[in-house]
Amino acid sequence: MTSAPSRPTPAAANPGTASAAAGAQPARPKPAPPTGTPVRVTGAQSLVRSLEAVGVEIVFGIPGGTILPAYDPLLDSTKVRHVLVRHEQGAGHAATGYAQATGKVGVCMATSGPGATNLVTPLADANMDSVPIVAITGQQSRALIGTDAFQEADICGITIPVTKHNFLVTDPIDIPRTIAEAFHLAGTGRPGPVLVDIPKDVLQEYTSFSWPPELRLPGYRPTTRPHGKQVREAAKLIRAAKRPVLYVGGGVLKADASAELLELAELTGIPVVTTLMARGAFPDSHQQHLGMPGMHGTVPAVGAMQRSDLLVALGARFDDRVTGQLSSFAPDAKIVHADIDPAEISKNRRADVPIVGDCKEIIVELIAAVKAERANGTADLAPWWATLDEWRRTFPLGYEWPEDGTLSPQYVIERIGAIAGPEAIYTAGVGQHQMWAAQHVRYENPRTWLNSGGLGTMGYAVPAAMGAKFGKPDTVVWAIDGDGCFQMTNQELATCAIEGAPIKVAVINNGNLGMVRQWQNLFYAERYSQTDLGTHKHRIPDFTLLAEALGCAGLRCETKDDVDSVIARAMEINDRPVVVDFVVGKDAQVWPMVAAGTGNDEIMAARGIRPLFDEG
Repeated sequence: MTSAPSRPTPAAANPGTASAAAGAQPARPKPAPPTGTPVRVTGAQSLVRSLEAVGVEIVFGIPGGTILPAYDPLLDSTKVRHVLVRHEQGAGHAATGYAQATGKVGVCMATSGPGATNLVTPLADANMDSVPIVAITGQQSRALIGTDAFQEADICGITIPVTKHNFLVTDPIDIPRTIAEAFHLAGTGRPGPVLVDIPKDVLQEYTSFSWPPELRLPGYRPTTRPHGKQVREAAKLIRAAKRPVLYVGGGVLKADASAELLELAELTGIPVVTTLMARGAFPDSHQQHLGMPGMHGTVPAVGAMQRSDLLVALGARFDDRVTGQLSSFAPDAKIVHADIDPAEISKNRRADVPIVGDCKEIIVELIAAVKAERANGTADLAPWWATLDEWRRTFPLGYEWPEDGTLSPQYVIERIGAIAGPEAIYTAGVGQHQMWAAQHVRYENPRTWLNSGGLGTMGYAVPAAMGAKFGKPDTVVWAIDGDGCFQMTNQELATCAIEGAPIKVAVINNGNLGMVRQWQNLFYAERYSQTDLGTHKHRIPDFTLLAEALGCAGLRCETKDDVDSVIARAMEINDRPVVVDFVVGKDAQVWPMVAAGTGNDEIMAARGIRPLFDEG
């Protein structure tokens, strides 16, 4: 692409100094002196040195005209690896997958205009799920901003609603401070995405670099230490409650508080439910775990919340997929709401005891407060557990095989989880396969289940799996995807093949947009408008051939007898990515289900069957 010449810089006018104008390569400085001593560099070199200084290991991105100055010094970095993706959306989801798997800040990079706007969906996705990523975008030169220049887009304005914060850097001297602030903002408090937009001429201009910079974030002081009085009030409610539930959200994972959660649960004997974003925060195998609550949660988990007299919400936000009709949600429950983001407290459901702080610190102090409170006696939870255990016996999570003899998608996913085991990482797209993966894989460890929860982004699974594999190269990573989702971002398998990320992809191929078809079946009189993808009827695309074309191994499985052997074969292939086309029945549905707009008391264990919860 062609861009306007940059404005002359002082460096360009100096005799013997290479021009930083467009088309010329700036002279590379000598090796940097010790940290803290200013050194003369271009803005682009300052950017790369700043990324190195904050500990960035990997950047997912695609170069283009306005970000191109940054790619030249990036070539020289021995600390930061760049992965050339095939679409900027893939870069954003890969950064998210990396961040979710490792707990570190993920990084993606794109050029201006369409490159930057292609990051909007992954930024919105990361924002909804509180994932720490930093997106770096190029921008047209300062003199051209606002002129509708080629590939100009106000990406800061566009992303205000879907980022934790964003920056437009107008002076190269500000690059180190801006990068330091961006990573601090992304990874502290309630994590989230931060965008840094840098004009091309700012990257080309000469400046000085020193580290560490002084952060200038007035007013940003996340509360991590909880208020002691509020913790003690929560402990009193816990001691007195006869039907309590620990309602665990993704904030527990963000705080790395799984061990503390286990201690609190075992200390109190309270049942635990883990949301879609918190799967793995508490072991599925633990006797106190009731499963996932919400629209497709287990009957015991949903019922426990509905009949509880106390909900202790830890890093959860009372979103609509958990509460159903909010006015009828947990009508008799008092609420202890613990969250690092004060804006979430009482946003949807009024909290009787609000606690603002980091989940790990809150749980640690809550354990101590509960122990102290026990001197006053404890409530007998045996009748509560008798009720819950009866629900577990009456409404176990299960599935039926398709009547037409086709392969059961739930069985496929169940077997992948059993064979790959709880140490593997699992990602999912959005739809039926996502819910089945949340239900039928046994999660025992934190950061092993990655999915798009809040935004519900189709196409998430493959690039997120790629990012997770780069972050955890010695861990088996399975992307459980649907044939609809897979066709949105499967081009990133070429990236995986070339860059050495041997992920494994299970395409749950039912030939349809499955969750939409399920809704059409239940609520639109079986009028299946525009949900047949044709992947069954025409085998277009042939996923095994597509896999081979993208540098992967392609396998297919259509019968129950072959499921284990095909999964085992996929597990044996580690020199390239593997795609398994699991051809399954089109009529399988996700149960249990709480229909949108209805209350959790109306949960359907199967079509037309609504359990009547014992009041306990």
